[in-house]
Amino acid sequence: MYSLFDYAFAPTRIVVVSEERLKQAEKDAMQERMEAIDQRIETLSKYRQELADELKELSEPQSLEEALLGE
Repeated sequence: MYSLFDYAFAPTRIVVVSEERLKQAEKDAMQERMEAIDQRIETLSKYRQELADELKELSEPQSLEEALLGE
């Protein structure tokens, strides 16, 4: 059974990481962030194109009658 004070008197844990591993971890994290940004850019680009297409459809007259009447 653990005492309330066990955490205060537990031995300190030290983790040693080489500089190469640290740099690789930073590089991997940055790469993941870039990929996430690329995915967001792609999603937003598709959404923008959909809106542009809708706007174009709304701006163009649907028939000769609409064009003549200005609807």
